Amino acid sequence: MIGYNSHEVERKVLSILKILSDSQEALGARVVARRLKDLGVELGERAVRYHLKLMDERGLTRLVGRDGRLITESGIEELKSALVGDKVGFVISKIELLAFRTNFGLHRHTGWVPVNVSFFPEKDFEKALQVMKPIFSAGLCVSELVALAQEGQMLGELIVPRGKIALATVCSIVVNGALLKAGVPMDSRFGGILQIRNHKPLRFVELIHYAGSSSDPSEVFIRAKMTSVTEVAKKGNGKILANFREIPELCRPIAEEVVAKLKEAGLGGVLVMGNTSEPVCEIPVELNRVGIILLGGLNPVAAAEEAGIEAENHAMSTVMEYQDLIKFEKL
Repeated sequence: MIGYNSHEVERKVLSILKILSDSQEALGARVVARRLKDLGVELGERAVRYHLKLMDERGLTRLVGRDGRLITESGIEELKSALVGDKVGFVISKIELLAFRTNFGLHRHTGWVPVNVSFFPEKDFEKALQVMKPIFSAGLCVSELVALAQEGQMLGELIVPRGKIALATVCSIVVNGALLKAGVPMDSRFGGILQIRNHKPLRFVELIHYAGSSSDPSEVFIRAKMTSVTEVAKKGNGKILANFREIPELCRPIAEEVVAKLKEAGLGGVLVMGNTSEPVCEIPVELNRVGIILLGGLNPVAAAEEAGIEAENHAMSTVMEYQDLIKFEKL
């Protein structure tokens, strides 16, 4: 029998802790097993129950009711520090998983689209809406479509905490997902801070490679207050969140068609599609490939942060049904 402290078991424990940390309510073994499967971890309900019992003994989780579990403070600390090596590249895996789960139909305009979820303090939400309005109007976002949820309600797979209002914004991975379904492979390189001058993209001034990161770049840049999205919306000069991708040159015609159809559905995000093998905003592009710059879906939330309104962000959080989204102006 494999020892409890083996690397493989610890990886499963980390996955279970991640699922519990993303939930505001106690979860039973059956729900945990189902969500593990979504993450690509095959672990039956009985095995999950066994792991949870051992995790209770380690103080990482605590029993609530008959079968529910909540993560403890010790569990949160363990999640932050354990298996650092496994977390490297976690972001790129998340991108690939969300792209796979995206099944938006370009013709019927139905299906799942990927979203970021931000929790705002209830008392600050009206002010946040006023700050974000010019950002949506200026098109500095992936889409004008959003979703809203009050405390205790669910947004995707997340439950809104007490005293918070949740806002879902469409994530740029919608482009990855749509291209994947059309047979176009997309290489997600990095997230960064893009300098805008006279309303045009100039160059990346900061970047974090997805493959070497355990944190979403947009969340990092927002926390560090490195953006000036509001200035870009007002004056056309400043720094915004953006992402860099590459596709094979042969796929360009299909990619252009997919991007056009996404735009018809109110799902944009493509800021620049470069020329074959040529640098884009000073970023070199590999031979026979095309560089693409996508707008960051969290740019409106970054503007709220610039105004002193802090939000708890869950970038690349989940998928939502397209028809459940509404235009920002209707909020």
